[in-house]
Amino acid sequence: MRNAEKNAERNAEMLEALRALATEKGISEEIMFEALANALVTAYKRMPEAAEEAEVVIYPDTGEIQVIAQELDEDGHVVREWDDTPEDFGRIAAQTAKQVILQRIREAEREMKYEEYAGREGDIVTGIIQQTDARYTLLDLGRVEALLPQAEQVPGDRYDHGSRMKAYIVEVRKTAKGPQIVVSRTHPGLVRRLFELEVPELVDGVVEIKAIAREPGHRTKLAVASNDQNVDPVGACVGARGMRVRQVVTELRGEKVDIVPFSDEQPDFVMRALAPARVREVRLHDDTGIAEVIVPDFQLSLAIGKDGQNARLAARLTGWRVDIKSETQLAEEEAGGGDGYAEGEWFTSDSGQLMFQPAGGGEAISAAEAGYATLGASDEPAAEPGGDDATDKPAEEGAVHVDASTEDTAADELASDTDLDDEPDEVRAAAEEAIEETDPDTT
Repeated sequence: MRNAEKNAERNAEMLEALRALATEKGISEEIMFEALANALVTAYKRMPEAAEEAEVVIYPDTGEIQVIAQELDEDGHVVREWDDTPEDFGRIAAQTAKQVILQRIREAEREMKYEEYAGREGDIVTGIIQQTDARYTLLDLGRVEALLPQAEQVPGDRYDHGSRMKAYIVEVRKTAKGPQIVVSRTHPGLVRRLFELEVPELVDGVVEIKAIAREPGHRTKLAVASNDQNVDPVGACVGARGMRVRQVVTELRGEKVDIVPFSDEQPDFVMRALAPARVREVRLHDDTGIAEVIVPDFQLSLAIGKDGQNARLAARLTGWRVDIKSETQLAEEEAGGGDGYAEGEWFTSDSGQLMFQPAGGGEAISAAEAGYATLGASDEPAAEPGGDDATDKPAEEGAVHVDASTEDTAADELASDTDLDDEPDEVRAAAEEAIEETDPDTT
């Protein structure tokens, strides 16, 4: 009787210590009691003459611990139970279960940490830099550490030990050693979250970020729209005297941020996305996904940006392939479009019709559609003029040039030639006849 009282007293002390440990670690008492019961079952089965099947019952109010041995039939059903609690089981159980309980506590802590961060992908966290090497940087988030891989670091950034920085959670992994949180400093979502910290209108839904294009460490373009006609989305993100955007730029360590108003009209959106350059006109080609942008000559370099950065970011922001041309380039293309060489090649179709295939792709067109109505199926496109033998000299590779062959055009050209002696007889005769018809005074 005295041993039973001692065991109960010892067990009560152990349970009280267990409760204190659960409170300290932030783990529920039910989890701790379950871990203790499993540990006691393990301890009991290691004892001689222990039953093959048993369960441990803990009475938290009294501190009593009882081992119930069981006998099972072939189907696994309990056919008999009895109390098989060994004498002085409390002391033996405490010694045996200590490591098991500590293990369960560590597992419970890891599970709680994982659950805390499992649903936070896409969130922003603040950490203190602990360790940096060629592979990764560790950030101390308080209860856990976050991993900042080299691929997620901005080139040229310094990660000094002990300094604080914000990072974007891209993944939370569950490992045997606990949760592994992978963060990024290059993800466009970092810019979005930083603006949400500084701009209450974004959190309230009054202002909305429609698109983000970023080249980490260099420049970011942000397209914003307002759901309230009385609120300027760009002004809300910039803030009074630029305070809001300045805070974001400081956290991004000097990375430039362009904020442009979003537009449902795609030409207008492309035009705004190329800011600070001024655009004269935008022509959209839906079939190719190209936005042809015309800018004044003095704005060409600004529209393209250093190493093409401005055009590149505008393309990512809008989803269009941006082709920027100056007004002079456009004028040259339009002026020379019908008189110069067209890129492509001529061929004869199965029906015997002469066709032209553009080098840039697309459907082939007939000579008539190309503006050369006088060419027949058996004719060949004229070679580049100026050679000694026009019938033997091939046309310039990748280009086609066809002259009109009407009698009037031939007469005009030959009339300007003061020397017809070098021409073949049939050509000279036709030319002289045409000249006489157009100009009777010509001899």
